[in-house]
Amino acid sequence: MSILILNKIKSILSEVIVVVYRYIGILYNDNTMEENIMGIKQTLASFMSEPAYRPMDIEELIAIFDIKKNEYNAFKKTLRMMEEEGIITRTKKDRYMIADENNKEEGLISGTLQLHSKGFGFLLPDEEGQKDVFIPSNCMKGAMNGDKIAVKVTREDTNTKKREGEVVEIIERNTTKIVGIYEDSQNFGFVVSEDPRISKDIFISKKDRNSAKNGDVVTVKITKWPEGNRKAEGVVTEILGRKGDRGIDILIIIKKLGLPEEFTEKVLKYAEGISEEINEEEIKGRRDLRDLRMVTIDGEDAKDLDDAVSIEKLSNGNYKLGVHIADVSHYVRENNPLDKEALKRATSVYLIDRVIPMLPRKLSNGICSLNPRVDRLALTCFMEINNSGKVVNHEIVESIIKTNERMTYTDVTKILKDHDEELIKRYDYLYEDFKLMEELCNILREKRTRRGAIDFEIAEAKITLNDLGKPIEIKPYDREIANRVIEEFMLVANETVAEHMFWTHLPFVYRIHENPDEEKLAKFKEFVYNLGYNVHWTEEIIPKSFQEILEKVKGKNEETVVSTLLLRSMMQARYAPECTGHFGLAAQYYCHFTSPIRRYPDLQIHRIIKEYLHGELDEKRINKLKNTVGYAAKQSSEMERKAQDAEREVDDLKKAEYMQERIGEEFDGIISSVTSFGVFVELPNTVEGLVHITDLDDDYYIFNESHLSLMGERTKKIYKLGDKVKVECVHVDITNREVFFKITQEPKREEAEEAANETLQPV
Repeated sequence: MSILILNKIKSILSEVIVVVYRYIGILYNDNTMEENIMGIKQTLASFMSEPAYRPMDIEELIAIFDIKKNEYNAFKKTLRMMEEEGIITRTKKDRYMIADENNKEEGLISGTLQLHSKGFGFLLPDEEGQKDVFIPSNCMKGAMNGDKIAVKVTREDTNTKKREGEVVEIIERNTTKIVGIYEDSQNFGFVVSEDPRISKDIFISKKDRNSAKNGDVVTVKITKWPEGNRKAEGVVTEILGRKGDRGIDILIIIKKLGLPEEFTEKVLKYAEGISEEINEEEIKGRRDLRDLRMVTIDGEDAKDLDDAVSIEKLSNGNYKLGVHIADVSHYVRENNPLDKEALKRATSVYLIDRVIPMLPRKLSNGICSLNPRVDRLALTCFMEINNSGKVVNHEIVESIIKTNERMTYTDVTKILKDHDEELIKRYDYLYEDFKLMEELCNILREKRTRRGAIDFEIAEAKITLNDLGKPIEIKPYDREIANRVIEEFMLVANETVAEHMFWTHLPFVYRIHENPDEEKLAKFKEFVYNLGYNVHWTEEIIPKSFQEILEKVKGKNEETVVSTLLLRSMMQARYAPECTGHFGLAAQYYCHFTSPIRRYPDLQIHRIIKEYLHGELDEKRINKLKNTVGYAAKQSSEMERKAQDAEREVDDLKKAEYMQERIGEEFDGIISSVTSFGVFVELPNTVEGLVHITDLDDDYYIFNESHLSLMGERTKKIYKLGDKVKVECVHVDITNREVFFKITQEPKREEAEEAANETLQPV
């Protein structure tokens, strides 16, 4: 840091201290308060705008400005005001920096760096609506994956809206720990990251290896960041095991993504202090529903049962549906240790053979789980639904319940679909309820279809591991009638609660899904047109347009492809304090109410609902909740994406391991994607692999982007989306989770050719 900059900062610090003391001293003098607030804002903004400034938390700022204990609240209030006005912003680690708007004049865009294994990366802008910025590998300036950076745009294409830039500043280092393999040498060691996006080794001195041996899987804390050609340096903090140990592969992913694992002793101790019995005081004021017949319906392996359902047919022909949700908020009170940990985690993460729960198992599998034939506290939503699927009346109450049975999707499906006599006899007292549930499910599903809700039929993988953690079976997850029953009941409850709370005008956490990305949508339109579907799009993009397309391709070769491409054109659903609707569900009001054991937004809105029911929401509390729901929505959305990344990576890893044992075998598949470098083929078991263009060696193939096809220059042979082919597995890259095929039998496309003559009617 130059002498000039140091002197400048000293000068500003002196000015800040003077202004701070002047401001604090006259905080309650109405005549001068506004003028002095403005003064301190300007001075703090100048300080944070200095080139030498790096984001600081409030404790660091207090130390620099020598703020006394009795001045703390006033100083904190000023920072909050500046944040609300958009002058400054806070990072994920609660450090303050000048807001993005102040960088616009310099042409800088701030956001998060997403690196690719080949060295280049993309800036994901903080500001919503801004396009990503491509960053070449030679413009990284030492930035690492996940870092918060400021980028200067160096090139922009006005036609494609694609941008290229270079890193100007690393605002905040977010990758502080790395998981990798320790490799020893005579005078030092180094760690090769398990994350292919971190291509450079981490230097480890002998004194910092902490007993790590050659080949150990370790966690490294970075002590010096890379600069220029110099590698990052670190210290080994944990030895996880050896490559190939049972479960080490999934543990590496957990550590690499920074997912929480064990609960702290403080949190576990607090959970242990919660009684497993419900006393009479806790029941007071609740609706007693212990005599109401109800069941839970979940997967065989589920232990955190947070929803139960009841049903009856009313004398007027309507259905009375009860959705009873575990009252987790009774035990996880705001700001207690359980709540702080739950907010940090924000979601449970399901990784094939293990769960990283949001709450300790004492709660998630115990007192909060709606286990059969025991008393449980709940939040109940009763809905009266007519034969058209309309909710004509509803009621939300605190309740105490006792479920009759712990049913599984498999058994309920056998009862309703297969008419299994043994199961029908075993659950004879519930048989009529199950039939009513099926009736109502079909009514609700039909209603959603009429309004244009998009129902994607994209298969999810069910992966079975043996005792050694090796995949022995992969197949599509069955979505049978029992699954659909619970899905429809939870959807209608979520909508009902969201609409009810929307009209209270109280702060709330909604689940929103914005309209599709225009650029991706344009490509999708072009693709379906080139497939032979002449879609007459309305001026306003509505979900029903997409629903019509999916209906038209149902059962055809291109069904999976069209569904996948349509899904990719969609925005990602997220949590937000504003109710802007859910495009995919064609719902004006939507929230997540039904899974408070495993999702923080559900837990948060349960609190708000209960405070509303008790009339406890005064102006002061409402103002506090505005900040609370905003942070909860943002944190939950971010952690949801991280959980999805982990789940996807674990699935891809196990799929690669599964195919590694099947090299040389042939499979039927369908072309699921076409690129300039080859075609991807998806197998019926959901495994996807690449046929590289160099393996199409009978001709030189040209990529047609608008038709998403490859055509042979000489033979005119075409490979396009939806084509059925036979492939052989030729290679598997476990590190990058990649499977490689070669085509052994040419495409079959009789149905696709018939579809080319069909058109969609205007919506």
